Amino acid sequence: MGLINLFTHEGIASTLLYISMIGITGLLLGKIKIFKIKLGIAGVLFAGLIVGHLGACYNPEVIKFIKEFGLILFIYSIGLEVGPRFLPSLKHNGLTMNILTMGIVLLGFGIAVIFKYIFNLSSPVISGIMCGAVTNTPGLGAAQQAISEQMTNAGDMSQIAGMAYAVAYPFGVIGIIAAMISIKFIFHISVKDEKENYKREISGLSGEPEAINMKVLNGALLGKDIAFMRKSLKGEFALSRLWRNGESIIPEENEIIKEGDKLFGVSTKNNFSELEIKVGPIAKTLNLNFSGNIAMKHVVFTNKKMAGKTIGQIGIGRRFPANITRIYRNGTEIMAAEEDSVEFGDTLRIVGEKKVLNEVAALLGNSMEELSHPNIIPVFIGIFAGILLGSIPLAIPGLPAPAKLGLAGGPLVIALFLGYKGRIGKFNFYITPGANLFIRQLGIVLFLGCVGLSSGGKFVETISNGGYVWMMYGAAITFFPLLIIGILARLMKFNYLSICGMIAGSMTDPPALEFANSISPVQAQSTAYATVYPLTMFLRILLAQALVLMFL
Repeated sequence: MGLINLFTHEGIASTLLYISMIGITGLLLGKIKIFKIKLGIAGVLFAGLIVGHLGACYNPEVIKFIKEFGLILFIYSIGLEVGPRFLPSLKHNGLTMNILTMGIVLLGFGIAVIFKYIFNLSSPVISGIMCGAVTNTPGLGAAQQAISEQMTNAGDMSQIAGMAYAVAYPFGVIGIIAAMISIKFIFHISVKDEKENYKREISGLSGEPEAINMKVLNGALLGKDIAFMRKSLKGEFALSRLWRNGESIIPEENEIIKEGDKLFGVSTKNNFSELEIKVGPIAKTLNLNFSGNIAMKHVVFTNKKMAGKTIGQIGIGRRFPANITRIYRNGTEIMAAEEDSVEFGDTLRIVGEKKVLNEVAALLGNSMEELSHPNIIPVFIGIFAGILLGSIPLAIPGLPAPAKLGLAGGPLVIALFLGYKGRIGKFNFYITPGANLFIRQLGIVLFLGCVGLSSGGKFVETISNGGYVWMMYGAAITFFPLLIIGILARLMKFNYLSICGMIAGSMTDPPALEFANSISPVQAQSTAYATVYPLTMFLRILLAQALVLMFL
């Protein structure tokens, strides 16, 4: 009888039991593949809707606390992760990509406003539809917070927003994928070619890298320095070391190339014929054994003070007779260049004199203990500061009430800042990738579980009474902005894989990123996703509130 009461009374214990049940069921549901597509974390939302529909008893105040705290954890961990890359990513195509993403966000917002006027939808309904259509969970949290602060009957209105979100969410995921497929079809894109183009762009080389060595016979190179050689062979050959008089050396930029020298490094097959003309005969380096006083060492980068700095800023080549020749990150090999940033947890290949390699490793960290040790204090410092920032009212012209960054936007801004700075005084704000992922997953599971549970009671009734039309509104908000801006990005010569990552990032949608990553196993999609994610999240949070406050 006691166990039955546990499931039928609105107590703290029963609420936690249902949240745990939803988490387990939803995560398992998210692993099921349908036409190569998985629901992913969205499975938790639908599990919550089912449990809520079946009449689960829960404590509304406990649900509210868990939902808000889960949202904060999720947002804060995202901000810390992308913070170190946010400002550097604005270089090159990053700024243009963010402008295109703003176009996606504003087009979707404009369509939502039009639907609001044409179909006379309430503010909670249209804000929920928009947030679901763009799969932006923090935006829903911000909209519900604005509803609770500014509207009468806030509890019911907040639930309606949650139901509208849940109705529009499924096509939010499907529509993103449909847009990616449509762009591929319209432009007759070859994924293989896009993959090769991206690898060439990142590494400066075309095709699969191979270790080779070349004997210098071309008189045009003899007497010239290493800097001249690098410039002449840029994009065709990446130098690792030089072999002279029976030993390997790490050449400086002003080192003069002499007759009989051998250049060791990396290139690709399609460059071999040109290199033989420009340098001399090519031989494959069958192993990476080093002779003499030169050796190679792989080092795990765990120096938090240097995390996020470029190779040039770290200056290994200036401090030691050694060079960083490769960066291994998330399964991808990157040809190291001076302007490449190094992130906490990267594995670096160091080639240099044997006597200094241990010193280099000590400077870069190479501490497995540091890699696995979670840094919890920065989490609570950031959350504290984020909540304070999010509570400051922002007067925006045209809105009858001030907007706020709220419990979603405040922690995001603080986390981006702390992630970018890395250290303030004696406090460093880097946390290990494993710990960050755990916090993020826990936060989103708690938030979506609570949204589903609190909205599930009236979900079926809402659908049967015309709520299915909300799906159509949401589909338009999802698909058309993505297709329009995606086509524009392709006409601007953006790589298709980067466009897919940008599209997923513009919707802040992990399942869509998972699908984009499945198209080709390179980092183009994840890099684009991280580039546009912070600005997108910030805009989604503000515009979700604006959609509520504009029509009070």
